[in-house]
Amino acid sequence: MAAPHPSSHAPLNPLPEPPPVSAAMALAHRKYWRFNLALITVLMTLGFFVSFVVPLLASELGQVRVGGFRLPFYVGAQGAILIYLALIVVYIVLMQRADRQLQRAFEADAQRDAASGPTADSTRREKVDTNAPAARGR
Repeated sequence: MAAPHPSSHAPLNPLPEPPPVSAAMALAHRKYWRFNLALITVLMTLGFFVSFVVPLLASELGQVRVGGFRLPFYVGAQGAILIYLALIVVYIVLMQRADRQLQRAFEADAQRDAASGPTADSTRREKVDTNAPAARGR
């Protein structure tokens, strides 16, 4: 089967340009996604620890008792599930807080736009290049 040939002309339905984003809103989005990725990293690390490290250390942790049961048995029987549920709840609570902060930043940006008027909007806003390293959080 032959590979498709690249087209030399523009597509019939080009993608629409995204609306211009203020520098403050771009910064708020970067902070939001950095927090999201850091939170996921921490929670996934904790999940990895519970899933793989605790069973590897089962012989050393056999002397620790939780509710009358040895720790490895407790973690294997129900403790890991409770920890996973706790990780989910922590993620939900912290992301709702981050969502509220992003919403407040969005509303503040909209109020600045409304206060500056429609004519100043085009001069005040700068189009953020999504391909720039600063816009990707680097």
